[in-house]
Amino acid sequence: MPILLLGKTGQVGLQLQRSLALLGQVIALDRSEADLSQPDSLMAILARHKPSIIVNAAAHTAVDRAESDSATAHDVNARSVGVLAQYAARHGILLVHYSTDYVFDGSKSSPYVETDPTNPLNVYGQTKLAGEQAIADSGCQSLVLRTSWVVSSLGNNFLTTILRLAQEREHLRVVSDQFGAPTSAELIADASALAIHAWQQQRLACGLYHLTASGCTSWHGLAEHTVWRLQSEGVKLVLKSENIEPIATSEYPTAAKRPLNSILSSDKLSQALGLHLPDWSFHVDRAIDQLAASRAP
Repeated sequence: MPILLLGKTGQVGLQLQRSLALLGQVIALDRSEADLSQPDSLMAILARHKPSIIVNAAAHTAVDRAESDSATAHDVNARSVGVLAQYAARHGILLVHYSTDYVFDGSKSSPYVETDPTNPLNVYGQTKLAGEQAIADSGCQSLVLRTSWVVSSLGNNFLTTILRLAQEREHLRVVSDQFGAPTSAELIADASALAIHAWQQQRLACGLYHLTASGCTSWHGLAEHTVWRLQSEGVKLVLKSENIEPIATSEYPTAAKRPLNSILSSDKLSQALGLHLPDWSFHVDRAIDQLAASRAP
């Protein structure tokens, strides 16, 4: 059963190569082999590989850059997703796709559930929502998994950025009024494989699900935790956790507006799979420990 994985070099894609291998033959492609910024090229690639399942871990995730390059973001996050969905519908196969907490505006005071109205604040969120809608419009069999604040020990993400800055600066200012659940690429990949297996066993219905770690923190809280954990693992840093200053979003202007509440309820998926999704700190600590180990003398 060939599983076509797109975006193999991204944070989630790297972990999916390991998790999906338990389910069948994985054909993993990177951007040079399947470029989602070129939607018209995808049908030929799909026809060549003839997958039984498509797992799309590729996305335009540069949130601020999307504000000035909306065309590319739309091609990658919406138009190409529509092509994948059309192929899946035509051939009766499953499409697994990842979406984001940024489809919401963050005004809700409690965790978002799958049926809550969407209202993205930025181009990235708008294009990801358009991708969701393209899948729904196609009528294909799909698992659309919304996640949030993806981190890992590899690639460019909040944890690796904090490590770099903590080695360079004695003081740091980090936003403290945006809240969410940091979710590791490892957790996303493993839960995705479980979801696909459950779908194969007819124990999980197609549809939209939230997939995040449990609990929540702020970006400031995550920065403090990361620095404290790195120090406890013996990584030499210039920055101390007490020198991370909490600031409001209004004090840190960015091209794209971010939601203040990015907390998603994953109860629907957890109950369907009989799966306990651990607190965000569990897998974050694993990723930090891997970062620390990679810098050991």
